[in-house]
Amino acid sequence: DLGQHLGHLGQTLKDQLPTWWGGLGTWTPPGTPVGPRPPEEADVVVVGGGVVGWSVAYWLKVLERQRHGMKVLVVERDPTYSQASTVLSVGGIRQQFSLPENIRMSRFSASFLRNINEHLGVPNEPPIDIQFQPSGYLFLASPQGAARLEATVQLQREEGAQVALLSPTQLKEKFPWIDTEDVAVASYGLEDEGWFDPWTFLNALRRKATSLGVYSCSGEVRGEEEGGRAGYPPPPPPGTSPSQPFPPPKKTLQIHMPDSLEYQPVACAIVINAAGAWAGKLLEAAGLPGRLCQPPLPIQPRKRYVYSWHCPDGPGLACPLLVDTTGAYFRRDGISGNYLGGMSPPEEEEPDPGDLSVDHDFFQEEVWPRLARRVPAFESLRPRGAWAGYYDYNTFDRNGVLGPHPKLENLFLAAGFSGHGLQHAPAAGRAVAELVVKGRYESLDLQRLGWKRLVEGEPLEEDGVV
Repeated sequence: DLGQHLGHLGQTLKDQLPTWWGGLGTWTPPGTPVGPRPPEEADVVVVGGGVVGWSVAYWLKVLERQRHGMKVLVVERDPTYSQASTVLSVGGIRQQFSLPENIRMSRFSASFLRNINEHLGVPNEPPIDIQFQPSGYLFLASPQGAARLEATVQLQREEGAQVALLSPTQLKEKFPWIDTEDVAVASYGLEDEGWFDPWTFLNALRRKATSLGVYSCSGEVRGEEEGGRAGYPPPPPPGTSPSQPFPPPKKTLQIHMPDSLEYQPVACAIVINAAGAWAGKLLEAAGLPGRLCQPPLPIQPRKRYVYSWHCPDGPGLACPLLVDTTGAYFRRDGISGNYLGGMSPPEEEEPDPGDLSVDHDFFQEEVWPRLARRVPAFESLRPRGAWAGYYDYNTFDRNGVLGPHPKLENLFLAAGFSGHGLQHAPAAGRAVAELVVKGRYESLDLQRLGWKRLVEGEPLEEDGVV
């Protein structure tokens, strides 16, 4: 009848209209960018829309000298976050590090997460619940590693962290499901340690930063061109009133649209490399002269597996995130006898990071035997699944690289955290934002985590990389 014919005609017309034409159509032309196109100019471009990049963007807007005075753009090449380190992690936070800067960042981040709604709450939206599980971390040390663990705990206590040292007898009393053979001492975090939901935290940062005026787009930064006036001064010192928040644009980034040959040039004054596992490759792709790439940024993608299993007789609700003497780790996942865990492979057996496929034999041959030896109940566990994610691995000393590039005054770095980027993102984001806006660190002094140590060949070793 006429109604049916009109309905078919309407649907046909709708199918022919592009999705972006008034939002009416259903057809997406090839090469159409996903989401908004980037603006042609920005004061600051943050490359990398993971939790570190969004933290930097958030703090830039919080600290800006005048409201709406700074145009900040976050560029993320993977809008689905299907390969993002943030959402593929196990979500841990701990105070138990061996480097003072890492302990201080953890303490800052723990306070931030404890008061997350004061920082990231958006008016008229539901409160944020990152589902924090305060079950602590438990590090086990063999006789060979006991003295080092004890010295590290002393440092953690000096920095204000609440950490207990347990003898094998005390360990067995507290956690009777542990086999204490070959354990000389254990350290157990008493507060501000456990795990939380990374996806909820990332979305809270994005939502708050966007509400403060941060722009975002999907795309990949593949190169840059010099432009504008060279040799401009750094941002003016605090207390001054600049005529504009930043110098005239100097760089033009090429942001390539997803699934398209198109790219959008974006002129900007400052670039912040928060590209995680690809931070080193991003610097190479910038087309800088060789002298500006020395020493190279030693950050590589390293693939890490996370395995899931079920064991109804396993550790109960008091189960912490346990790090064994062998490097294997696990934690509880919910309340129904499910667990997550894994371990880092030896340096000479690093898996190919070309994709995120999972080696299930690695669990059967390497991880499971170690865990079953430590927790006898795990001898009868049932594997449930697995996934892989990336560490932004700093091959130099496994610590983050923060602050300005030594030869490019308008390029800042925030990458290389080697597995602890999620928990240090609030502190690292604030620190880099302080350098950009105020020209110096104010909350935490993280100068030792700068590029200088790479130039001088003096690593800052961190024992607590899991």
